[in-house]
Amino acid sequence: MLATEATEQLPNIPPQATRPKKTVKAQISTAILLNRSPTITRTPGQFERAYFAYEQRLRRALHNPFPYDFYFKQGTLLETRFNLEERKREKLAFGPGFLEKENISEEKRAADIAAVETLAQQEGEGEELMPRSHSADEAADVKSLDRAGTRNLYLLLQTLEDGKDVWRFPQGEVENSQFLHQAALSDLYAECGDQMDAWIVGKAPIGVYQPSQDAKSVTSQNTPERYIFFYKAHIMAGQIHPAKESVKDFAWLTKEEIEPRVDRHYWEGVKDILSDH
Repeated sequence: MLATEATEQLPNIPPQATRPKKTVKAQISTAILLNRSPTITRTPGQFERAYFAYEQRLRRALHNPFPYDFYFKQGTLLETRFNLEERKREKLAFGPGFLEKENISEEKRAADIAAVETLAQQEGEGEELMPRSHSADEAADVKSLDRAGTRNLYLLLQTLEDGKDVWRFPQGEVENSQFLHQAALSDLYAECGDQMDAWIVGKAPIGVYQPSQDAKSVTSQNTPERYIFFYKAHIMAGQIHPAKESVKDFAWLTKEEIEPRVDRHYWEGVKDILSDH
């Protein structure tokens, strides 16, 4: 009687409406932020140079006088060189008006300077420093790892996806038996070749990105959601040699250079995991 009453109360509900919906597993991929760290120190800005100069003057004003007579024999060429260099440092720190007037003739001063310069040449001093910019910077060679030595560079690939040229980071699918960090490294070598010394920084991802879907995919219940887990890696030596035909080009770019090349939605998903320096 109770079963009959329950059936009569719900006459319009078809039997299949009470069945649970079939869930669709999400599609998981991994991507690599292959990073070339800065190779030279960053050029200090105007404020930093002023601060360091102030600190140098402060330390020089407060430090005890250097006992050069203990380290250099009186009247030697080494003592003369130290005195000349010390006057240059004092002039640079406090200005020419701070220096005491020397009680030597101009001929003696010129002879001391010539002798010190000769000693420096004999000891291999005074060699020119390497320039801070590379020829790759002048040629705008984005494929060179020697460019932008003060900045972090990231590898970007140009691939053909759905008939369109797309710039993205190296990525690939995850096999059922793989850990995410293992899949990320294997996908990197699969797309970029194995002629480089690179390694994953850690086993945990540094970011996750969900690609945008069109309206037809969103309304379809059988379309799986996509998630791309990003891992950070470093390159020590070598160069990439794209192994896949789908990889048309590559470039080593700074954060600012990546933004105009990639899709807007892609940029919003990865910009916070890129270094500003």
